[in-house]
Amino acid sequence: MLDMKTLVLGAVGAALLAAPGSAQIVRHSSGGNAVILEGVSVPAGADTLMLSGQLASPIDSSKRPDSVESFGDTKTQTISALNKIKGILASRGYAMSDIIKMTVFVAADPKRQDGKMDFAGMNEGYRQFFGTPENPNLVARSTIQVAGLAGPYYLVEIEVTAAKMAAR
Repeated sequence: MLDMKTLVLGAVGAALLAAPGSAQIVRHSSGGNAVILEGVSVPAGADTLMLSGQLASPIDSSKRPDSVESFGDTKTQTISALNKIKGILASRGYAMSDIIKMTVFVAADPKRQDGKMDFAGMNEGYRQFFGTPENPNLVARSTIQVAGLAGPYYLVEIEVTAAKMAAR
């Protein structure tokens, strides 16, 4: 028969072994020159934040936003939306380097004759925030062409999930 001291020490030891003290967020690279991740593993105990989709802000807030030019091309709108996301994350104690998953909705570029999104422009904007000296992290990402967004002049909407290990 086990005494109470042995039971308590055994329970404490088991709890310490199971504690996520060494647990960390793992970014699974697909290797090579990839600009996105293959996936991300987030351990129990990580703090997560999911942001709703963010749209671009008008380039010149003093003018009426009544055209795509008021918000810019796909690259410009990507940068604008990511800057909004950066501010929202910062206000909640997160950084761009904490983003683990991103979904990018892109409408067709009206300047293209083929009715396709400007995937290259979106990637140019994205690369200003990820895989840089300031933020070497990449994210798991999906990019989807959509028929339209919340307003007729928007070309890009971005939603993200950020995760970081809880402060101890």
